[in-house]
Amino acid sequence: MQIRVHLPLPPISPYNPLIDFPKQPALILNISLTNPRATVHPDCITKFNELKLGKSLKYIIYKLSDDYKEIVVEEASTDPEWENFQQKILDAKASAKGKEGRGPRYAVYDFQYELEGGEGTRNKIVFISWSPDVGTLVFPRMTYASSKEALKNSLNGIGAEVQANNEDEIEYSTILKDISKGKR
Repeated sequence: MQIRVHLPLPPISPYNPLIDFPKQPALILNISLTNPRATVHPDCITKFNELKLGKSLKYIIYKLSDDYKEIVVEEASTDPEWENFQQKILDAKASAKGKEGRGPRYAVYDFQYELEGGEGTRNKIVFISWSPDVGTLVFPRMTYASSKEALKNSLNGIGAEVQANNEDEIEYSTILKDISKGKR
C-alpha cells in the first residue's frame, strides 16, 4: 500500500499578507506501508481449548509462519518439566532476508503452584511473549510485537501475562513470584 501526501511548502515570507506569492511546489512523500500484523490460525484456538478445558496439555508454543503472515502452533506438549519448556523457548530461531537470529515466540503454560500458608494448589494459564533483547532480528521482533494482541485476544481464559525479554524474566521462580501475588 502506498500513501501519497502533498504538503504545501510555506511561502518565503509569511509575515506580510499583502505580498502575493507565486504558488509553491508541493512536497510529495511516498510512504510504503506493509501490514506486519499476522492472523491467527484456527489450530491455535483449538489447541488452547484442549489445554484449558481438557487439561491434556501442559504448554503450547506458538510461532509465526515462515512468511510472517500467520500465527501457528509450533508445539503442544504434556511434558510437565518447566526446564524443558524454557529451553525450547530460549533455543527458538527466526530468519528474515537470509539472516538468522534468536526467535521471538508466544507460549501458553498451565502454571500450577502452591498458595502460601498451605491454602491449597492453584492453576493459572499464563500467556508468555518471549522476545529476546539480544540477537533478535528487527523484522521478526516487530512482527511478533504487532501480532501479539491478535493471538492473546483470541485465547479466552488467560489468567496472567508475562512479557519476557531476557532469560531471567522467564525463570520459573520469577514467574511464580509474580503470578502468585497477582502482579502479572
